[in-house]
Formats: sequence, structure tokens, C-alpha cells
Amino acid sequence: MDTEQDSYMTEETLIETVENQIADGEPRKVKETLMRLVMTGTPREEAIEWMACALAIEVSDVMQNNASFNQVRYAQHLDALPNLDWMED
Repeated sequence: MDTEQDSYMTEETLIETVENQIADGEPRKVKETLMRLVMTGTPREEAIEWMACALAIEVSDVMQNNASFNQVRYAQHLDALPNLDWMED
């Protein structure tokens, strides 16, 4: 990873971004995912960390491939939580 990508990919930055998405209600899927995970017994902090992993995939793709953020794929990864098998791909 280069320095610019490192600054976007810190755990703290990703978690802060997820928290901001929840507060803003955009994308809606983020808040829905948090509610679903917490209602099924996942501690909030752990749920946020998992969601940050889903976000990291999209940020990485944007940075590495000069791509656009893929909202559909981000939503699919959020839907797959708490299963993190997709992170091995």
C-alpha cells in the first residue's frame, strides 16, 4: 500500500466513516445492517468493525483500480455479515 492509501485504510478512519454513515443514514443499508447485527446478539463495537471490513474492500478497490465506489457490492458484503468468508476472496 502506498502512503495515500494507508491514510484511507486505517481502522480508525474506516470505523469513523461507518459511524458517520450511520449518523447520516446514508447509505441506508449501513444502519439496517447495524440494527440487524445488534438485534441478533452481536456487540455494537464488533458489528461496526465488521462493517468497516466491508467498507475497506470498496476503498481498496477505488484506490488500487482507480474505480468508482461500488454501492451494490458494499451492500452485498454488508448483507453477508456476520459471515466474513467473502474477505478471503
